[in-house]
Amino acid sequence: MEPKKNPKADVSRNGSVYFAVGLALMLLVTYSTINYKTYDKSDIDIGLVNMDELDDEEVPITEQIQTPPPPPPPPAAPEVIEVVEDEEEIEETVIESTETDESEEIVEIEEVEVEEVEEDIEVPFSVIENVPIFPGCEKGNNDAKRKCMSEKITKFVQKKFNTDLAGDLGLSGRQRISVIFKIDKTGKVVGVRSRAPHPRLEKEAARVVNLLPKMKPGKQRGKAVIVPYSLPIVFQVQD
Repeated sequence: MEPKKNPKADVSRNGSVYFAVGLALMLLVTYSTINYKTYDKSDIDIGLVNMDELDDEEVPITEQIQTPPPPPPPPAAPEVIEVVEDEEEIEETVIESTETDESEEIVEIEEVEVEEVEEDIEVPFSVIENVPIFPGCEKGNNDAKRKCMSEKITKFVQKKFNTDLAGDLGLSGRQRISVIFKIDKTGKVVGVRSRAPHPRLEKEAARVVNLLPKMKPGKQRGKAVIVPYSLPIVFQVQD
């Protein structure tokens, strides 16, 4: 005769499910046990402040340093009082009044003549309105007079200059001398300066230029002025 079992009372039917649930619970307990930590009570600081200790704290008393007052200023020196004897006479300065009276005569002031001081104005030879006139160059316009003057001065210097002096000094080849002079407000040649390869040539050039005749002075705006003039002297020394 076979025993009769109720299918709902069969425990082995859900055994795998129970096993899985039990395994998960064991793993959870094991993990919690491993990560569990404990601390000593001495290491726990609850952050409480003892107010009794603050009441007993003594605050140090700071000493206030008092700055001594500055010394009193020195007494002022007594003024020197000069004693004047009664017999000595003291001259008093009398300030006269500058106000005039109606009865006082007024002196008339004569007219004061102011003399004009003429300035020494220099105007270059190339731009002057009326060039200095060399003797024999009175005709023509301003440009013609300028050209005539240059030609006359060149011929005069070539005639008067001693070209043999360079050979006597042992110089050879082409020689150039630069001469600068001024024609003053009266037409005279003044302020002659020269530059040459030898001092004796400089003296010779200055001597010849100082021999130039007196000219009519140059004019600028109708007034006689000083006119500077530059003269190059070039010659060849014969070997």
